[in-house]
Amino acid sequence: MIEDEDLQLSLFLLYGSAYGSLRWIDASWEWHPDLIATRGLLEQAFEAHMRSAVSVADPPRASREAVAAWLFTATAPGPGPSLARFVAKRASLEQAREFLIQRSIYTLREADPHSWAIPRLTGRSKAALVEIQSDEYGGGDPARVHAAIFARTMRGAGLDDRYGAYVDDVPALTLASQNMMSMFGLNRRLRGAIVGHLAAFEMTSSLPNRLYGDGFRRLGFGPEVTAYFDEHVEADAVHEQIAARDLAGALAEDEPALLDDILFGALACLRMDAWVGDRFLDAWQNGRTTLRRARTRGGE
Repeated sequence: MIEDEDLQLSLFLLYGSAYGSLRWIDASWEWHPDLIATRGLLEQAFEAHMRSAVSVADPPRASREAVAAWLFTATAPGPGPSLARFVAKRASLEQAREFLIQRSIYTLREADPHSWAIPRLTGRSKAALVEIQSDEYGGGDPARVHAAIFARTMRGAGLDDRYGAYVDDVPALTLASQNMMSMFGLNRRLRGAIVGHLAAFEMTSSLPNRLYGDGFRRLGFGPEVTAYFDEHVEADAVHEQIAARDLAGALAEDEPALLDDILFGALACLRMDAWVGDRFLDAWQNGRTTLRRARTRGGE
């Protein structure tokens, strides 16, 4: 399912119509009944696969502090090998560029999948989400929008910063990671899952980004490339507290019926990230590219 190239590319294109991120897709297609029906069938299979891949053995009470404590335990870093440690210590220049290409599928649209949840929430959780997203969008400064900072990282590394430039180069698993966020965000019934996903996403960001920044500095890159990672070290250390307590915890407390989906979204985020990380490490440690075809510089 997550490795199915046709399914994941189809979902990516269908979601691209909603985002407007792929300019060649006619805007009138967004709500075409046949395309919406097709998206629903693909989402049904994808969601079922993700639900079968994760399970909650000991769910917390539907309270702000209990959910936050569960999330902090679930997202605690492990001692084993990780993609971030590999980038920090061992990644070659080619591998570092591959890493950016893979990340561009989400990060050049950073924050957008989670923003679909804003009109679907109320009260405390809505206010917390808006607080997090305001930082993601630069607090009113276009130059500080995180997607724009990452675009500068791409250019600084000699890569194409146009959204979708590398879609043909990345595997289905990379598209699946982005598609899962879009699926959660675009379906109101899954608003608990997108909140749980964002909580886990923010709570596992600060330390890896410190390591990624160190890796790119090791390879000789300056602030034009490392600023994106450095920005997230401090910002996400703050966001994780808001996401755990005021977003996910408050939503569970206010709408207990959403608890299971909040936990599902968090675990789905962690499982998807683990699959992606394992794929990177397996390829790089065995001298292979992570891409569908070897292409690491814009225009090649």
